[in-house]
Amino acid sequence: MDLKSKIILISGPTASGKSKFAIKFAKKINGEIINADSMQVYKELKILTARPIKENINKIKHHLYGFKSVKNEFSTGQWLKLVKKKIKEIRNKNKIPILVGGTGLYFKALTDGLVKIPKIDNTIRNKIRTMQKQMGQKKFYLKLLRLDKLVKNKIDQTDAQRSIRAYEVIYFTKKSVFEWYKKTKSQFKKDEFYKIYIDYPKDELIIKISKRVDQMIKDGAVEEVINFEKLNLKNDNNIYKVIGIREIKDFIDKKTSLKEMKLNIAIKTRQYAKRQRTWYRGQMNDWQKFDPKELLKFIKKL
Repeated sequence: MDLKSKIILISGPTASGKSKFAIKFAKKINGEIINADSMQVYKELKILTARPIKENINKIKHHLYGFKSVKNEFSTGQWLKLVKKKIKEIRNKNKIPILVGGTGLYFKALTDGLVKIPKIDNTIRNKIRTMQKQMGQKKFYLKLLRLDKLVKNKIDQTDAQRSIRAYEVIYFTKKSVFEWYKKTKSQFKKDEFYKIYIDYPKDELIIKISKRVDQMIKDGAVEEVINFEKLNLKNDNNIYKVIGIREIKDFIDKKTSLKEMKLNIAIKTRQYAKRQRTWYRGQMNDWQKFDPKELLKFIKKL
């Protein structure tokens, strides 16, 4: 298969080995890797976000990893602008851009375009955020569903940030955020992308997740959270989506044992992997689906 004119996209559930596969791909097809994970852009949480290790970064050029501080917000729009620039730079070197990550919204913005919703007044936004805090996420999500039925199965009921955004959009524009998505357009052609989804067998993935949690703790995840807490960020900061921060903090505060902490992180990670699979089924059905063994065979044939 001729991939010289393609933009390679690699996604899959957390702990499915996306970064390692991307490096093998890059070596084979003369590629460079671009981050498509919304949490791996931040520099302060290297271990918990499973950012590629220095050894692998030295093997293949990596872009947009660990370059932002958690103190500053970083939007999908900002990521998309930087990614377009990186794709152009890589292609100008006659290399192939390979985007790898688990953030479906990033891939959606790249392949389908970024939705251009009218700017919502800050007074309205603050009012909705206050309402969400007072109601709690569970009741707020049910209220959102009554306003916007298209949200069901597209936004997880625990995702406060996306729930608030969806509520803002339908409240202000009288149209679902998913109706706005239909009006978007990418600057790239559909056939420019070669999309790979790593469909790791569920039972094997559960084992991998447990092993990764153990390795993260050995690598210094507890110390990483201790240093992170010194930043004194607000609890609603987007970075708190990173699995492990709150669980490790409970361990530091002696609310849980080491064993309980590891189990809690593993459970949360498995739940996240399940949500990623749900996203794939609903939003990424035009991707090529590979299990890890099939993907290795595919790379060898290139």
